[in-house]
Amino acid sequence: MSLIRQIWLLLLATLLMAFLGSFGVWMVSARSYLETQLRLKNADNAQSLALSLSQQKGDVPSMSVAIQAMFDTGFYKRISLKDVSGRVVFAREADPSIEREQVPHWFENLVPVESAPGVAQVSDGWRAVGQVEVVSQSEFAHEQLWQGSLKTLSLLAGLGAVSGFIATFGVRGIRRPLNATVGQAQALMERRFITVEEPRVPELARLSRAMNAVVVRLKSQYDEQANMVEQLRQQAHCDALTGLSHRRHFVAQLGAALESEEGSGSGVLYLVRVVDLGGVNRSLGHRVTDHLLQKLAQILQEISSGVSGASTGRLNGGDFAVCLTHSDVPVPQAEYYADAIRRAFSEQALTASVVVGATPWRRGQSVQQVLAAADSALARAESRGAFAVEVVASDSAEPVMGEDQWRRRLTSALAERRMQLMRYPLLNRQGALVHHECPARLQLDVGGAFEPAADWLPMALRCGLTSQIDEAAVDMALTQVAADGQARGVNLAPASLLDSTFVPRLRARLMASPDAAARLWLEVAESAAMEHFELVRELCKQLRPLGTQIGLEHAGERLSRIEFLFELGLDYVKLDASVAKGVAQDAARLAFVSATAGMLHGLGLQVYAEGISDPQDIPALHECGVDGVTGPAVKTA
Repeated sequence: MSLIRQIWLLLLATLLMAFLGSFGVWMVSARSYLETQLRLKNADNAQSLALSLSQQKGDVPSMSVAIQAMFDTGFYKRISLKDVSGRVVFAREADPSIEREQVPHWFENLVPVESAPGVAQVSDGWRAVGQVEVVSQSEFAHEQLWQGSLKTLSLLAGLGAVSGFIATFGVRGIRRPLNATVGQAQALMERRFITVEEPRVPELARLSRAMNAVVVRLKSQYDEQANMVEQLRQQAHCDALTGLSHRRHFVAQLGAALESEEGSGSGVLYLVRVVDLGGVNRSLGHRVTDHLLQKLAQILQEISSGVSGASTGRLNGGDFAVCLTHSDVPVPQAEYYADAIRRAFSEQALTASVVVGATPWRRGQSVQQVLAAADSALARAESRGAFAVEVVASDSAEPVMGEDQWRRRLTSALAERRMQLMRYPLLNRQGALVHHECPARLQLDVGGAFEPAADWLPMALRCGLTSQIDEAAVDMALTQVAADGQARGVNLAPASLLDSTFVPRLRARLMASPDAAARLWLEVAESAAMEHFELVRELCKQLRPLGTQIGLEHAGERLSRIEFLFELGLDYVKLDASVAKGVAQDAARLAFVSATAGMLHGLGLQVYAEGISDPQDIPALHECGVDGVTGPAVKTA
């Protein structure tokens, strides 16, 4: 039973006891008063009648007339005259059939009013004649008692209603801070840190003050951990001078893009070189050269910022690289980089030249192959002179299809359920299966191959079909879970969350299969939490109560910069391959992953690593606190 209900029951019991007690005391007092008045009246009337009868000198007829006269003029139940031996000489008694004021019989039986007889001696001088007994009617006392009880009940009921009305405000004043404290505790369970206003009630104020202090302390600890993780990330991944990714981390990012089955599966790699950096350093000085390199890094970041999944790095002294993935946003051309750098250097009066080499890439190519092509383009550009641009054309070619044709192919594949879910195991530290990662593949042409998302996702985004594809993938995963009982993970495109009906449809489908829904893992990219925070939080709010696990994938680069990460309501986070790869050979990356896992564990989240291709990284990741791994190096027993 809730505390508020207990308070209400206590108040009602107190009011009821006060009501019954007050009414009972009044009833007893009123009945005692009326009985006393009847007794006194009977005694006075008996004395008065006895005095009158004593003047009749024992004449019975005269005394009978006097008794009759008194009986007829008063409200008496009985008047009797007895001789000295106790024999009734004359008596008059009221007819019980005479109707008087309406008083319920149950009330008369419940609260009887006794009319005590009044007795007086009748004499003739010194000779005793007998005694007279007078009993007044009690019905009139019952009538007064009945009317008084009704009035008293009405008055007490009114007072009770007023007391209840006042108590409502009092209980509401207690309920409000209690609800706020309960909501605060519930928010802590959901990894949300909120503070509440301290109530005026001293006991509740101390409770709220203590809870607020806990929230502030936890929030401060999280902020400290986030700052530490960000510092470790910069140490592990970034160049100290420019803040861009250093060579090892940039190569890891490029490798992850070439291996990923998501995204467009294609893009462009730009290499930018400051020509004769040693000579520039000698002529301009170390400080100006550092400023030049920082300015160049800023320009590359600004130009690439509008492209989704852009990666920018400094490979060595004067060599910079930009990896862009094709998306709906047009990819900047190599000439645009050269022109922007030329204008910026001219405005800053920096006497240095830059060359740009570029090469397109597609999923499945090796990192060495792409870098070699870009180096070749860069060498050709350098041979041509300052701010030259060279592009090495891609050897691969693909047929160009319009949006309508892509829409027909995708819609047909969905309608005919030409979809396949792959199965890649995610194992915990003990080697047990956590769930199967199930990326979707579509058979765009009847009888053709099932193609990964990198081949069709860009056009699905353009055609607005991602939510339908994700819904079909979830439906297929639920069917497979119901068949074999093994948990499955399905990734959702951030664009699907923009469909206002997607989450309600998903919730309805999960509610239709509650057992399978409890074994389903859904995940969205880290970028979705950055760009669509409220949508991801609503996804967690709607689906987590059904038992479905919700998490972030491809995470690590910007986790510490997601404001209010603790309020999302996630269950787990998967660290991106570019973050988790190579931890066995790189102490800085190992420290960053360890700090990230510690921060996420502090929020009650499970931490997994994806895309692990080197078996040596697996034990190192387990030592860092990672709860499970997946990737080419992970094999089931």
